[in-house]
Amino acid sequence: MKIRRISLGICWILSLIMISFYGGAVSYGIFFGITLIPVISFLYIFCVLFRYKIYQEIGSRNIVCGQSVPYYFVLQNEDWFAFSGIKIFFFSDFSYIEKLPEKITYELLPREKYRYETSFVCKYRGEYEVGIRAVEIYDFLGIFSLKCAVRETKKIIAAPKLVRLDELKNIGDISTKMTREAQRMMAEPDVITREYMPGDALKQIHWKVTARERKLMSRKLTGQERQGAALFFDTRRTSRKEPIYLPIENRILETVLALTYFLIGRNIPTSTFYYQGEFRQSEVYDVGRFEAFYTEMSDTHFQDDTMLHHQIREVADSGRLMDKWILFMILQEIDSDIMKEIFQLSENGLVVVAYIITNETIEEFCMMNSPNRRVIAVAPEGELGEAL
Repeated sequence: MKIRRISLGICWILSLIMISFYGGAVSYGIFFGITLIPVISFLYIFCVLFRYKIYQEIGSRNIVCGQSVPYYFVLQNEDWFAFSGIKIFFFSDFSYIEKLPEKITYELLPREKYRYETSFVCKYRGEYEVGIRAVEIYDFLGIFSLKCAVRETKKIIAAPKLVRLDELKNIGDISTKMTREAQRMMAEPDVITREYMPGDALKQIHWKVTARERKLMSRKLTGQERQGAALFFDTRRTSRKEPIYLPIENRILETVLALTYFLIGRNIPTSTFYYQGEFRQSEVYDVGRFEAFYTEMSDTHFQDDTMLHHQIREVADSGRLMDKWILFMILQEIDSDIMKEIFQLSENGLVVVAYIITNETIEEFCMMNSPNRRVIAVAPEGELGEAL
């Protein structure tokens, strides 16, 4: 295109020289003809711009990250003149199109249409636009072009992906302790039940009997009460730019879901704490409760700007961690104030594992690890199973 513009410019200069030295109808005709080419080209481009049609459709508006979703688009010429050149550009920051021909310039004759069926994959959890974002229209000589956004885009809501973990690789001796704890918890307490009474712990509710009797029934425990794990995750939005906050928020929720599924798969009940204007606590005792938990996590909003170490202190002071033996923390950052809270929790007998979702170096905090305390950096991108 650049060479054609230069050639047009040279021809215009030569025609100007011609009428300066020779004059005559032919010289002026050539000069005005070359001069009108850009005007006619832009008029043609604007005609195509207002007359082309693009239709696109996705298989579902609610999808899961990492899964292929059917998608097709139709580029159509409904007029009586040809479209000499149209290029299509897709949203690519948060999703990608599979099996798409690249660098194609579509030429459409009158009443002709082009249909292409493929699929796309979303990278991150959240609500954002996918599919075609812009078109570039060329004139009939390929000298000029105009790029503009499409008039109607498609928006989807992507839920986080569930990563199933076989083991937690980076927590050292804590993994062995977790295995022993899981084996201890495999012993089901006596299944003698009674009707639920105010003040009974939720973990004492016998859900199968509750479903059969259609009223809350609690276990009568005669042995040692089962203990579980706690998760706390960061719900602050630390940036207004989607390319920055979407990968981090997505990885936080992926980590929460992966850890919870891993723990309940080993008979370790979990309590998850997070901030949504006020603290919320979500209990998961078995796989049957996980689907509702997954939906709850998918609907989490990241917007609070409260100091993170204050949130951690509030959970600790509430007494909600008293019956837990391990606390997993999924955070966006770590500093000396947060580290002090981790130290205090671990010194009070709680095993603490802090996953920091960041691309920054946090070696100074990782060097403070101990047998009952771990700080681990997790990149927002890449395979989660390898990071955990």
